[in-house]
Amino acid sequence: MRRAALVGAGVSKFGVRKASYRDLIWEAGKACFDSMPGVKPRDVEGLVVGSVMPERTAFQSHISSLAAEALGIRPSALSARTEHMCASGTVGIRYAYAFIAAGLADLVMVLGVEKLTAPTGEEAILNMGTGVDREWEAPFGLTAPPCFALAAQRHMAEYGTTEEQLAMVGVKNHNHAAKNPNAHFNKGATLDQVLCSRMIATPLRLFMCSPITDGAAAVLIASEERARTLTDKPVWIRGTGQALDGFQLTSLHADYARWPALDRAARAAYTMAGVGPREVDVAEVHDCFAIAELIACEELGFCGKGEAGPFVAAGRSDYGGEVVVNPRGGLIGCGHPLGATGVAQAAEIFVQLRDEAGARQVPAAAIGLTHNNSGMGEHVVMIYGRDRA
Repeated sequence: MRRAALVGAGVSKFGVRKASYRDLIWEAGKACFDSMPGVKPRDVEGLVVGSVMPERTAFQSHISSLAAEALGIRPSALSARTEHMCASGTVGIRYAYAFIAAGLADLVMVLGVEKLTAPTGEEAILNMGTGVDREWEAPFGLTAPPCFALAAQRHMAEYGTTEEQLAMVGVKNHNHAAKNPNAHFNKGATLDQVLCSRMIATPLRLFMCSPITDGAAAVLIASEERARTLTDKPVWIRGTGQALDGFQLTSLHADYARWPALDRAARAAYTMAGVGPREVDVAEVHDCFAIAELIACEELGFCGKGEAGPFVAAGRSDYGGEVVVNPRGGLIGCGHPLGATGVAQAAEIFVQLRDEAGARQVPAAAIGLTHNNSGMGEHVVMIYGRDRA
C-alpha cells in the first residue's frame, strides 16, 4: 500500500448559521484551498463528501456532484458521498485514504457538511431521531441523550464516577472552545455553570451535551509522492481501525460503560501505526456527551477502565497532562454538525502536528488521534504522525 498524508485543511464557522448548505461548502472548501496555495480545484482528482441528512434539512440529494461543481472540482478518479451518521466524515477519510493507498488517485478532498438547524429547530430534533432505529427505539424515547445517560448511570454505579467529574469534561471543552474562533460556543464555562445547567437526561446536563450545529470542514489527502511536491510539513496517516458491535441498543454488550468495538478499533489503529496510547500527544475524541469522552479515554488506553473520572479531574487530559483531549473544544464546545465533525477533527490534528494551532497549540505534538462513533456500538479511529515512520 502507498502512504498518504494530509496536506491541507479548512473549517467553516460552526453554529446556528444563516449560511445555506452550499454556502457552508464554499466556506470550508475555500479555507482548505487557502491552506495549500499550490493546489487548485482543477488539481483535485477525487472528492468524498460526508453528509448525513441533507435530504431532510437542505432538501438536496446528489451531494458529491453538487459540492464538486460548487468548488470547481472535476473528479477524474473518485466522487462519492458517505452517510454513516456521526462517523460520516472519518469514514470519508478512510475511503479517500484507501483509494490513494491502492494507487487509484493521488490527490483527494474530503469534505463534511451539515445544515442541521434548518428548516426549524423542532424538526431538527425529529431529524436526529433517524440515527437510531425508527421502528423499535425512537418511538419509545431511546434517542441519543437517554442512551448515553444509561451509559453514564452504569459508569457511575460501577466505578463511582461523579456528576462533578462529568461536569469537568464540559468545563474543559467549553474553555478550550473559547480559544477556537470557529467553535459554536466561545465563552468558556465554570464548574458551577455546568452543574447548574438544565438537566437533559439524568445525569447529563445541557453543558455536558453537544449542540445541534451547522458547519463544514475539508481536508486534502495526497499520496506520498504528491505530498512531497506540495509541502515540507505533511501530516501522515499512520493507522486506522473501525469496528461495529451493533445498531440497536439491545444488540450491544449489556454493560453500556464498556465499548468493546472502540477497544478493537483502537487496537487495530495502534498496531497499524506502530505506536501505543502513551505516545499520543493530542486526541480529538467523540464527546457527543461528557460520558462519551470518559469512556473513550478508557477504551483508547489513555487511562485504566473505570479511571476516567479521576483522570479528567486531575487534569491529565488537559494541557500539561499526559494527553490533550479535544483542544478545539470537542463536540461539546464546537458543536456537532454530524458529517463535518470527523473532518474537523482531522483538520485540528493537521494544524496541531504542524505547530499552526495558535492559542490551542499542544507543545511538541508529534502523534495525533481522532475518534468518531455512531451511537455506542460503532467506532472509527485514525492515527496521524508528524513523521512518516
